[in-house]
Amino acid sequence: MRISDELIGYICELSRLELSEDEKEGRKKDLTDILDYMDKLNELDTRGLPEMTHPFDAANRFREDAPANGDRRQEMLANAPDRKGDFFKVFKTVE
Repeated sequence: MRISDELIGYICELSRLELSEDEKEGRKKDLTDILDYMDKLNELDTRGLPEMTHPFDAANRFREDAPANGDRRQEMLANAPDRKGDFFKVFKTVE
């Protein structure tokens, strides 16, 4: 597929981009290179190969969602310069 100036203009319009003429020429070359590479990939014989979404056979390994540190509220509040009950007390920043 040949990338034309009209197609670049249409893509710029859809994506609301304003490109200079040099930038448009650069993007035209980039898109042409991408499509040429896709054509090269389409030449490969992939019959009989399994479909895959990732090149590795790794599955998500989720850990159990359990609290690790427990309730350390008093320990954390011990470092507070000022506190009110079980909360840090800070100065008023908004009138």
